[in-house]
Amino acid sequence: MLRRPISIYNIDRNNIEFVFQVKGKGTRILSSKEEGEEIDILGPLGKGTFKYEGTKNIAIIGGGIGIFPLYELAKSAKETAKINMYLGFRNKEFVVLEEEYKKLADKFILTTDDGTYGSKGYAIDFLKEDLKKNNIDMIFACGPLPMLKAVQKLAKETNTPCQISLEERMGCGLGVCLGCAVKVNAGEQEIYTHVCKAGPVFDSNIVEI
Repeated sequence: MLRRPISIYNIDRNNIEFVFQVKGKGTRILSSKEEGEEIDILGPLGKGTFKYEGTKNIAIIGGGIGIFPLYELAKSAKETAKINMYLGFRNKEFVVLEEEYKKLADKFILTTDDGTYGSKGYAIDFLKEDLKKNNIDMIFACGPLPMLKAVQKLAKETNTPCQISLEERMGCGLGVCLGCAVKVNAGEQEIYTHVCKAGPVFDSNIVEI
């Protein structure tokens, strides 16, 4: 069985917290672990982390399980920047960590696709409106691929710097299995890099998703 790539949710002194959704055999086994049991972890891997230094007013947008790695970013950036938070979920059943993010955000928007909780619609629609009105100097995003593509397009259209954290299947975590290869812009050449080694965070102008 291969390892499962799971982002760090929170770092608190000597503790590291992970939050994950049970979706298959691997995460089901992990969820059955009891307190005191040991688990084998390889990491941290890669070199891509969110770079927020020098920002004053940032937008953080996450969807589904992609919201988990955004917490440490919001917690750290809060010291120097205004936080505009946009979280999107499929429906009320999938909403998590609402109160935790509310405590960090200067502006907080929560949406569900079907309107069963929060505002009905997609988080990116509210981000679009705020980009027109607010002086947001950078966007940070993590979530499903369709959402990331939409955020990447929006950032390009509005000429807003943007960093995205990619969620790819990682078999080895070391760049050997090539399972997480993504295409990057390199002029006329086709060049691929690996999310596990060069990422998971990339400038949205560089990576092709």
